[in-house]
Amino acid sequence: MDIFSTLYRLHIIPFLKKWNLLSIILGFTDILAIAFAFQCSYYIVYFRTGGLFFTENNLLFLFLGVLPIWLTVLYLIKVTEIPRTKRYRVLFFQYLQSALVIVALIILFYFLFKLGEISRLFLILLPLFGFLFLFFIRILEYKVFKRYRSKGYNHVNIVLIADDSSGPLLRNLLNNLEWGYKVVAIFTSSSRIKEKFEETIIVLPEEYLTVLHDLMEVDMIDEVLYIKGRIVPAEVRNVVRSCEELGVIFRLRFTDPKLNLTNAIKTEIGNEKFLTFINVPHNNFALAFKKVMDINGSILMILLLSPVFIITSIIIKLTSSGPIIFKQARVGLRGRLFDLYKFRTMIVNADEMKKGLEAENEADGPVFKIKDDPRVTKVGKILRKTGLDELPQLFNVLKGEMSLIGPRPPLPDETRQYKRWQLRRLSVKPGLSCFWQIKPDRNSIKFEKWMELDLAYIDNWSPRLDFIILLKTIKTVFQRTGL
Repeated sequence: MDIFSTLYRLHIIPFLKKWNLLSIILGFTDILAIAFAFQCSYYIVYFRTGGLFFTENNLLFLFLGVLPIWLTVLYLIKVTEIPRTKRYRVLFFQYLQSALVIVALIILFYFLFKLGEISRLFLILLPLFGFLFLFFIRILEYKVFKRYRSKGYNHVNIVLIADDSSGPLLRNLLNNLEWGYKVVAIFTSSSRIKEKFEETIIVLPEEYLTVLHDLMEVDMIDEVLYIKGRIVPAEVRNVVRSCEELGVIFRLRFTDPKLNLTNAIKTEIGNEKFLTFINVPHNNFALAFKKVMDINGSILMILLLSPVFIITSIIIKLTSSGPIIFKQARVGLRGRLFDLYKFRTMIVNADEMKKGLEAENEADGPVFKIKDDPRVTKVGKILRKTGLDELPQLFNVLKGEMSLIGPRPPLPDETRQYKRWQLRRLSVKPGLSCFWQIKPDRNSIKFEKWMELDLAYIDNWSPRLDFIILLKTIKTVFQRTGL
């Protein structure tokens, strides 16, 4: 019996996909592996004492200090996500690299915090066990995900620009289903490729390449791969320009190992080398810091604000009929839909009333806003004024659908009215707050200016900028300048 068919029949995989729990589970297994490495090292060195390592204050302190750094190192060397085409020996050396970094870190901790009471044998065994457990778990997960992707799940939507020389790579992409690449369309002048694949894939003549921009605009395209044997510079520039405008990843296959461009990073798919152009910030350390802050920050804020969650839920339930949490379809990274959570601030039939109120819309562009919206409840006005209605989105952040800081997630109807240059704001994860939310006069800001602010955030992003926006967001909440 196919295990994935069984998991679907039992609604386990749909549940994990709906709540986006896979990334949380993977992170949790890494934490367990590191904790198990501590416990095994402790058992071997202190077997006469017995018990659990965290009962020893110095070992608990070491664990709390090493854990976030170890996880960050794993993220920096790009092994926290399940790879698609990476070879096992590459994974082996990457995890070995992380263990060596931790060895250096432990030596630093040993002398900096004077941990002489901790056995040196324990400090030697810890990175060894950590390397073995993390590598073993990742290999197991890799095998499971290969099977999972071969069934058509967790795929990346790609468009190919190909010629006669592209046949081997094209066949690899189509035959290796475990890689998880779904070919949406092929642009080519090759009659052989057209004859072989046109029955199963959309194959368009290369002279129709100008429609690629329109295709990326209306379809969910993650990446464009230029896999022609002979590179046409003008053609590449036009495609790169289109991809940059819409925030789509562009990959250029190359064979010259000396080729290097300042605005591209070197990546691999299978045995093929690519120059990858990503028109969003790509500082590995900064992105690792942002991811850690999103996870840890959302967990911490949910715990600290749990009394606010409880009190607000009770007040909403007692003052109006309907659910406490309002779920609304929003557009996330590269056009993917997700359910955004908010405390309900409107009456139950608010959506039905919207059509009758469209003439009173005070916002320009595709956004709908009314200052004194009759659909908003009395409690809802307070929640909106203070921004407390947005708190449940911390769970969207924890699930990986949003970040703490980023462009606000739009409604599907809004994105359908976007101009082309505005679609690039979908190239990063949406967030709880961004430039627009911290403006004191934000409700009078024109829609196009709002879009420009979001793109300015993407182009100038840094952890420092996120921190400044976070502080100003807190200030905005206390000043109660929300709508």
